[in-house]
Amino acid sequence: MAVVENAGRASSGPYATDPVLVVMGVSGSGKSTLAAMLAEQLGWDFYEGDDLHPDENVAKMAAGTPLDDDDRAPWLDTVSSWIIEHAMAGVPGVITCSALKRKYRDVLREHNVVFVYLRGTREMLGDRMASREGHFMPSALLDSQVATLEPPQADERHVVVDAGRAPAEEVDDVIRLLGLTRA
Repeated sequence: MAVVENAGRASSGPYATDPVLVVMGVSGSGKSTLAAMLAEQLGWDFYEGDDLHPDENVAKMAAGTPLDDDDRAPWLDTVSSWIIEHAMAGVPGVITCSALKRKYRDVLREHNVVFVYLRGTREMLGDRMASREGHFMPSALLDSQVATLEPPQADERHVVVDAGRAPAEEVDDVIRLLGLTRA
């Protein structure tokens, strides 16, 4: 199931008609897979937002310590810079970012952004995290992410996609809901 809320295209401003999509959600929701597939099918730029975390954040998460707002601030600034560069150049893109809180999304959403919120059950997310190999985020941090999550509200440009289905179905939902065109 997919839901669209207030995800219309930007009608004015210095940005491209096509937005930058921020694929958001808690760890294990499938952000990286969906974002990479979307970018490939749309012919848009892609960036894995986790790769923008400072080394200190990665070490903290790998040790099982949740990030706080102060830890996330420089990372969100870097993600925002990527979005701004693309929006100002008129280059659509797709980037992953957990964007768990409204105030985090507020840092990102000024620049023709549409959030793609991957929503999943606690059980599904836990199963996916437990089966991942080589990711710095341990499954022990899932509960802190679920507790931190503030789902997007009606005044934020976003679509909601239920995670845990075949990634191709999720991609189809996003493209259909946003009226995008495959490359």
